[in-house]
Amino acid sequence: MSDTRLRVAADLTSLLTPHTGVGVFAAEMVQGLAARPDLALTGFAVSWRGRDRLADVVPAGVATVRRPLPARPVRELWKRGDFPRIDGWIGRHDVVWSPNFVVPPTSAASIVSVHDLTPVHFPQMANGATLAYPDLIRRAIRRGAWVHTDSAFVRDEVLAAFDAPTERVVTIHLGVRPIGPGDPAPGHAVAGGDRYVLALGTVEPRKDLPTLVRSFDALAAADPALRLVIAGPDGWGAEALTAAIDRALYRDRVVRLGWVSDDDRRALVRGAAVYCFPSVYEGFGLPPLEAMSAGVPVVATRAGSIPEVCGDAADLVAVGDPDALAAALGRVLDDADHRAGLVERGQAAAARYPWSATVGAFADLFHRAAKEHRVA
Repeated sequence: MSDTRLRVAADLTSLLTPHTGVGVFAAEMVQGLAARPDLALTGFAVSWRGRDRLADVVPAGVATVRRPLPARPVRELWKRGDFPRIDGWIGRHDVVWSPNFVVPPTSAASIVSVHDLTPVHFPQMANGATLAYPDLIRRAIRRGAWVHTDSAFVRDEVLAAFDAPTERVVTIHLGVRPIGPGDPAPGHAVAGGDRYVLALGTVEPRKDLPTLVRSFDALAAADPALRLVIAGPDGWGAEALTAAIDRALYRDRVVRLGWVSDDDRRALVRGAAVYCFPSVYEGFGLPPLEAMSAGVPVVATRAGSIPEVCGDAADLVAVGDPDALAAALGRVLDDADHRAGLVERGQAAAARYPWSATVGAFADLFHRAAKEHRVA
């Protein structure tokens, strides 16, 4: 019997490194898509060395491509034109999907996930690789690619920034894998204290962690037991955080952990007194939802999509205002009734974002894109 499943090829390069936001997204999606009876999933990596490791990081049932694909040369070519097509490496498919901003040229239907437009709105917060994204997105749209955005906020930005057909820019919210409440003691052990404000994620300018350090400094004098714990690998621009900590009066209570394991990450969330997300700009915002799922109250900024995703389940303040951030954190720490309300609303909000819904919506989009491509 012939295989009637839709053949989907996915760029899974982000699975080869420790998972940040895009890696989590790709991993959750592949896990869910691989279980669907209507899809035949193939993974490829735009990586010369990584191709041999891809089979070890995908779930059973996902085929992988091991033909060598030199990342730097082909990416330079894709910046300049629509050649070479990825089909020569991966074979014939119905849909080619990239979860990370850059979908290669292909004769199949194509879909690119655009999580935010940082290099458009904040080029000073982008690096060399991400500064190339806008032109690559424009080129993909001209080839007829569909664009997936994590939020309606980013969809509106894509439509404003690029000449994209409105019907081909589709919002599908991400999901959250609930952490769930648990024993806070392991988190306290990792943090080195029982009462702490937590921030998680790669250290980069967009996260505005120096403002959080200044806010913590304003709180620390009146709360001698309070700590600030920052966990996540250094990205580019981490020197600004180092300088902010060096200037802090209470720098001895700022704990900078760097990269932590998944187990330690979950433990830190469960043990936190409050989770803080002081971002300058966001296309979705998974970490606040993870904290909410663990019963931890959240303070965040009104940046990008955060109001859309979090709603009234978090205390939201203006971007870049350390006094407002300190006041919001102080209220959550000191007002038990307010804290309890945030926890209740937060758990309800996190429950609205199951990964199963994201996977189902993507499967529908794959079929829709393939059908229209065949008709065209």
